[in-house]
Amino acid sequence: MELTVYNPQKGQLETISVEFTAENTTRFNPCEQLDDIAMITDRNEDLLIFGAGRDYPIIVYNTSRFQINYDRNLAKKLREQELNQ
Repeated sequence: MELTVYNPQKGQLETISVEFTAENTTRFNPCEQLDDIAMITDRNEDLLIFGAGRDYPIIVYNTSRFQINYDRNLAKKLREQELNQ
C-alpha cells in the first residue's frame, strides 16, 4: 500500500510503499493521549512510528523494532529525538 510519511532527515513528506503484516508490525492498545504510539512497523531496514493522533507517521532510518525492544516508550523517545533534531 502507498503511505505518506514524514521524513525528519529530509524535513519533508514522502510517499512510500509498505506492507503491514503480523510479522513486521507491533500495535499498542489502548492509546489514551494523542502523542501515544499506536503502532511501529519494520520496513526494509527502517522503522515507521505511528502516533495515535492524525499526524503523519515518521520514518527512522537504520532502526528496527528489535533494536528498541518492541517498546512503546522507546519508540516515543526516538520519535521525539528525530523530530527535535
